[in-house]
Amino acid sequence: MCAHVLVAEDDPKQAELLRRYLEREGHAVVLVGDGRAAIDEARRRQPDLLVLDVMMPRVDGLDVCRVLRAESDIPIVLLTARSTEDDVLLGLDLGADDYVTKPYSPRQLVARIRTVLRRARRSGASGARSLQVGDLTVDPVRHEVTVRGEPVECTPAEFRVLAALAAEPGRAFTRGQLLEQAYGLDRFITERTVDVHVMNLRKKIEPDPRRPASLVTVYGIGYKLLGERPDGTPA
Repeated sequence: MCAHVLVAEDDPKQAELLRRYLEREGHAVVLVGDGRAAIDEARRRQPDLLVLDVMMPRVDGLDVCRVLRAESDIPIVLLTARSTEDDVLLGLDLGADDYVTKPYSPRQLVARIRTVLRRARRSGASGARSLQVGDLTVDPVRHEVTVRGEPVECTPAEFRVLAALAAEPGRAFTRGQLLEQAYGLDRFITERTVDVHVMNLRKKIEPDPRRPASLVTVYGIGYKLLGERPDGTPA
Protein backbone atom coordinates (compact mmCIF):
# COMPACT_ATOMS: atom_id res chain seq x y z
CA MET A 1 0.00 0.00 0.00
CA CYS A 2 2.39 2.70 -1.25
CA ALA A 3 1.39 6.31 -0.67
CA HIS A 4 2.68 9.83 -1.11
CA VAL A 5 3.26 11.14 2.42
CA LEU A 6 4.05 14.74 3.33
CA VAL A 7 5.88 15.12 6.65
CA ALA A 8 5.84 18.58 8.31
CA GLU A 9 8.36 18.48 11.17
CA ASP A 10 10.75 21.24 12.21
CA ASP A 11 13.18 18.88 13.97
CA PRO A 12 15.48 17.66 11.14
CA LYS A 13 16.57 14.52 13.00
CA GLN A 14 12.99 13.47 13.76
CA ALA A 15 11.94 14.24 10.20
CA GLU A 16 14.78 12.22 8.68
CA LEU A 17 14.13 9.28 11.01
CA LEU A 18 10.47 9.24 10.02
CA ARG A 19 11.40 9.48 6.35
CA ARG A 20 13.58 6.37 6.62
CA TYR A 21 10.85 4.36 8.33
CA LEU A 22 8.19 5.43 5.82
CA GLU A 23 10.40 4.79 2.79
CA ARG A 24 11.15 1.34 4.19
CA GLU A 25 7.38 0.76 3.98
CA GLY A 26 7.48 1.74 0.31
CA HIS A 27 6.03 5.23 0.66
CA ALA A 28 7.25 8.30 -1.22
CA VAL A 29 8.09 10.99 1.34
CA VAL A 30 8.51 14.77 1.13
CA LEU A 31 9.79 16.74 4.15
CA VAL A 32 9.00 20.35 5.04
CA GLY A 33 10.08 22.29 8.13
CA ASP A 34 7.36 24.85 8.80
CA GLY A 35 3.61 25.30 8.63
CA ARG A 36 3.55 27.67 5.66
CA ALA A 37 5.53 25.19 3.58
CA ALA A 38 3.19 22.40 4.71
CA ILE A 39 0.17 24.29 3.35
CA ASP A 40 1.93 25.13 0.08
CA GLU A 41 3.21 21.58 -0.50
CA ALA A 42 -0.13 19.99 0.41
CA ARG A 43 -1.89 22.21 -2.12
CA ARG A 44 0.71 21.58 -4.80
CA ARG A 45 1.32 17.86 -4.38
CA GLN A 46 -2.05 16.71 -2.99
CA PRO A 47 -0.46 13.92 -0.91
CA ASP A 48 -2.26 10.82 0.30
CA LEU A 49 -1.51 11.69 3.91
CA LEU A 50 0.04 14.50 5.98
CA VAL A 51 2.07 13.89 9.13
CA LEU A 52 1.90 17.24 10.91
CA ASP A 53 3.85 18.45 13.93
CA VAL A 54 1.79 20.85 16.03
CA MET A 55 4.65 23.06 17.28
CA MET A 56 6.14 24.59 14.12
CA PRO A 57 7.42 28.01 13.07
CA ARG A 58 5.52 30.50 10.88
CA VAL A 59 2.18 28.67 11.08
CA ASP A 60 1.53 26.08 13.80
CA GLY A 61 0.15 22.65 13.04
CA LEU A 62 -3.34 23.33 14.35
CA ASP A 63 -3.73 26.29 12.01
CA VAL A 64 -2.36 24.18 9.13
CA CYS A 65 -4.95 21.53 9.96
CA ARG A 66 -7.71 24.15 10.07
CA VAL A 67 -6.73 25.61 6.68
CA LEU A 68 -6.30 22.29 4.86
CA ARG A 69 -9.41 20.70 6.32
CA ALA A 70 -11.48 23.55 4.89
CA GLU A 71 -10.10 22.69 1.45
CA SER A 72 -9.77 18.90 1.30
CA ASP A 73 -10.24 15.55 3.04
CA ILE A 74 -6.52 14.69 3.11
CA PRO A 75 -5.87 12.34 6.06
CA ILE A 76 -3.90 14.16 8.77
CA VAL A 77 -1.91 12.63 11.62
CA LEU A 78 -0.88 15.18 14.25
CA LEU A 79 2.37 14.90 16.25
CA THR A 80 2.66 16.81 19.50
CA ALA A 81 4.18 16.90 22.95
CA ARG A 82 0.81 18.06 24.31
CA SER A 83 -0.97 15.06 25.75
CA THR A 84 -3.96 16.31 27.77
CA GLU A 85 -7.40 15.14 26.72
CA ASP A 86 -8.43 18.69 25.81
CA ASP A 87 -5.44 18.99 23.47
CA VAL A 88 -6.34 15.69 21.83
CA LEU A 89 -9.97 16.73 21.41
CA LEU A 90 -8.95 20.09 19.93
CA GLY A 91 -6.83 18.40 17.28
CA LEU A 92 -9.57 15.94 16.42
CA ASP A 93 -12.22 18.66 16.43
CA LEU A 94 -10.18 20.52 13.79
CA GLY A 95 -10.38 17.45 11.58
CA ALA A 96 -7.25 15.42 12.33
CA ASP A 97 -7.63 11.69 11.68
CA ASP A 98 -5.20 10.63 14.39
CA TYR A 99 -3.11 12.18 17.14
CA VAL A 100 0.26 10.82 18.30
CA THR A 101 2.06 12.24 21.34
CA LYS A 102 5.81 12.66 21.66
CA PRO A 103 8.00 10.83 22.39
CA TYR A 104 6.71 8.10 20.11
CA SER A 105 7.96 4.86 18.65
CA PRO A 106 8.58 5.32 14.91
CA ARG A 107 7.35 1.78 14.28
CA GLN A 108 4.12 2.50 16.15
CA LEU A 109 3.63 5.76 14.25
CA VAL A 110 4.16 4.01 10.91
CA ALA A 111 1.59 1.41 11.96
CA ARG A 112 -0.90 4.14 12.82
CA ILE A 113 -0.23 5.80 9.45
CA ARG A 114 -0.87 2.46 7.76
CA THR A 115 -4.22 2.20 9.58
CA VAL A 116 -5.29 5.74 8.61
CA LEU A 117 -4.37 5.13 4.95
CA ARG A 118 -6.26 1.84 4.90
CA ARG A 119 -9.33 3.45 6.43
CA ALA A 120 -9.22 6.37 3.98
CA ARG A 121 -8.99 4.04 0.98
CA ARG A 122 -11.74 1.78 2.28
CA SER A 123 -13.97 4.81 2.82
CA GLY A 124 -13.28 6.08 -0.69
CA ALA A 125 -14.09 2.72 -2.24
CA SER A 126 -17.13 1.77 -0.16
CA GLY A 127 -20.74 1.69 -1.24
CA ALA A 128 -22.05 3.86 -4.07
CA ARG A 129 -25.42 4.18 -2.35
CA SER A 130 -26.36 7.52 -0.84
CA LEU A 131 -27.84 7.35 2.64
CA GLN A 132 -31.01 9.35 3.21
CA VAL A 133 -32.85 9.84 6.49
CA GLY A 134 -35.51 12.52 6.50
CA ASP A 135 -34.01 15.78 5.24
CA LEU A 136 -30.47 14.44 5.67
CA THR A 137 -28.44 12.90 2.83
CA VAL A 138 -24.99 11.35 3.29
CA ASP A 139 -23.07 10.46 0.13
CA PRO A 140 -20.13 8.14 0.97
CA VAL A 141 -18.64 8.32 -2.55
CA ARG A 142 -18.61 12.10 -2.90
CA HIS A 143 -18.02 12.48 0.84
CA GLU A 144 -20.84 15.02 0.98
CA VAL A 145 -23.59 15.79 3.48
CA THR A 146 -26.68 17.85 2.71
CA VAL A 147 -29.62 18.93 4.89
CA ARG A 148 -32.72 20.03 3.02
CA GLY A 149 -30.55 20.28 -0.07
CA GLU A 150 -28.00 22.59 1.55
CA PRO A 151 -24.37 21.38 1.81
CA VAL A 152 -22.95 20.77 5.29
CA GLU A 153 -19.22 20.75 5.96
CA CYS A 154 -18.08 17.86 8.18
CA THR A 155 -14.66 16.74 9.34
CA PRO A 156 -13.68 13.19 8.27
CA ALA A 157 -14.41 11.82 11.75
CA GLU A 158 -17.76 13.60 11.95
CA PHE A 159 -18.62 12.21 8.52
CA ARG A 160 -17.82 8.64 9.59
CA VAL A 161 -19.94 8.97 12.73
CA LEU A 162 -22.87 10.42 10.77
CA ALA A 163 -22.55 7.82 8.00
CA ALA A 164 -22.67 5.01 10.55
CA LEU A 165 -25.83 6.44 12.12
CA ALA A 166 -27.46 7.11 8.73
CA ALA A 167 -26.70 3.59 7.48
CA GLU A 168 -28.87 2.15 10.27
CA PRO A 169 -31.44 4.82 11.20
CA GLY A 170 -33.28 4.12 14.40
CA ARG A 171 -30.51 1.90 15.77
CA ALA A 172 -29.04 2.96 19.11
CA PHE A 173 -25.23 3.02 18.93
CA THR A 174 -23.04 3.03 22.00
CA ARG A 175 -20.26 5.61 22.20
CA GLY A 176 -17.76 2.79 21.87
CA GLN A 177 -19.35 1.59 18.63
CA LEU A 178 -19.29 5.11 17.16
CA LEU A 179 -15.70 5.59 18.33
CA GLU A 180 -14.76 2.41 16.47
CA GLN A 181 -16.52 3.67 13.34
CA ALA A 182 -14.65 6.97 13.52
CA TYR A 183 -11.18 5.82 14.55
CA GLY A 184 -10.93 2.04 14.42
CA LEU A 185 -9.97 -0.31 17.21
CA ASP A 186 -6.40 0.83 17.86
CA ARG A 187 -7.31 3.93 19.82
CA PHE A 188 -6.33 5.66 23.04
CA ILE A 189 -8.99 8.37 22.65
CA THR A 190 -11.78 8.42 25.22
CA GLU A 191 -15.48 8.10 24.45
CA ARG A 192 -15.87 11.79 25.28
CA THR A 193 -14.59 12.38 21.75
CA VAL A 194 -17.87 11.00 20.39
CA ASP A 195 -19.82 13.50 22.49
CA VAL A 196 -17.79 16.32 20.92
CA HIS A 197 -18.50 15.05 17.40
CA VAL A 198 -22.22 14.66 18.14
CA MET A 199 -22.37 18.17 19.62
CA ASN A 200 -20.72 19.58 16.47
CA LEU A 201 -22.98 17.54 14.17
CA ARG A 202 -26.08 18.81 15.95
CA LYS A 203 -24.96 22.38 15.30
CA LYS A 204 -24.73 21.52 11.61
CA ILE A 205 -27.84 19.40 10.99
CA GLU A 206 -30.39 20.33 13.68
CA PRO A 207 -32.67 23.41 13.43
CA ASP A 208 -32.25 23.81 17.20
CA PRO A 209 -29.09 22.02 18.44
CA ARG A 210 -30.22 22.48 22.07
CA ARG A 211 -33.38 20.47 21.33
CA PRO A 212 -32.24 17.84 18.83
CA ALA A 213 -35.04 16.17 16.89
CA SER A 214 -33.07 13.76 14.71
CA LEU A 215 -29.66 13.07 16.27
CA VAL A 216 -30.92 12.13 19.71
CA THR A 217 -29.41 10.80 22.92
CA VAL A 218 -30.38 7.31 24.06
CA TYR A 219 -29.82 7.64 27.78
CA GLY A 220 -27.58 5.01 29.27
CA ILE A 221 -26.55 3.81 25.81
CA GLY A 222 -25.42 6.45 23.31
CA TYR A 223 -27.02 8.01 20.22
CA LYS A 224 -29.30 7.27 17.29
CA LEU A 225 -30.57 9.04 14.19
CA LEU A 226 -34.31 9.48 13.73
CA GLY A 227 -36.32 10.39 10.66
CA GLU A 228 -38.09 8.85 7.68
CA ARG A 229 -36.37 6.71 5.09
CA PRO A 230 -36.93 7.53 1.38
CA ASP A 231 -39.80 4.99 1.28
CA GLY A 232 -41.62 6.94 4.02
CA THR A 233 -41.16 4.36 6.77
CA PRO A 234 -40.00 5.70 10.15
CA ALA A 235 -36.40 5.14 11.20
